[in-house]
Amino acid sequence: MCEEQPVRLHCFAHAGAGVSAFYNWPGDLGPGVESLPRLLPGRDARRREPRISGREELLADVMDLFAQAPDAPYVLYGHSLGAMVAYTVTRALHEAGLPGPALLALGACPPPDAASALSDAAWGPEDQLLELLAETGTLPAGAKPGGVWHRAVLPVLRDDLSLAHTLRINAHEPVVGPPLSVPMLIVSGADDPLARPDVMAGWRHWSTGPTVTRTVPGDHFFVRGHELPRLLGRACRVVRRTRPARAVAAARG
Repeated sequence: MCEEQPVRLHCFAHAGAGVSAFYNWPGDLGPGVESLPRLLPGRDARRREPRISGREELLADVMDLFAQAPDAPYVLYGHSLGAMVAYTVTRALHEAGLPGPALLALGACPPPDAASALSDAAWGPEDQLLELLAETGTLPAGAKPGGVWHRAVLPVLRDDLSLAHTLRINAHEPVVGPPLSVPMLIVSGADDPLARPDVMAGWRHWSTGPTVTRTVPGDHFFVRGHELPRLLGRACRVVRRTRPARAVAAARG
């Protein structure tokens, strides 16, 4: 890999969101890392496109981004719903025999075999979902029935939570071929009531590769802080240093 070529960090956001949470990341990621936020249909610049409701639709939308053999190692990061998207994409690449990420980083999302209060509430009554959002501090201050948030964001949020629920179910299907062996970085928010660090640690059972767990300051939306991109920037630079060394060792046999 050329010394100047950055590690590409593909980012998938939480439910109900576009990709604005990643806009300020470049300053915190540090040198040698390029952040590439990936916008799903039904929001922001893609708001006129139908929202994704299942695994096959998701893969049809995003797999072309990764189907070509990469000219350098890359990393995936997914936050909350985005974690299930990143895991699903990584597993699909693995099952298709295509090069996957050098590192799969997941944040703020319980593993598929643990309870997930938000995605479990996806198909329940709206008042119960709103109560859960309020209890966990994820309902924006000032959000009023009939207001902009309820009209513009809540429908996207509900559809995204349904997608997350579906992806969690799909994850229990047996892996086609050898076990998934991607290295994983599992990141928790110290004050996240929806994905506590002890619950997040369960992701280690979803890959046979090495898994590192880290806890950063913040609640469920620690994606908006500085510590997460700094952590990911350091992880990407480790990937940048070690992957060429592994390739040379493999070539030498």
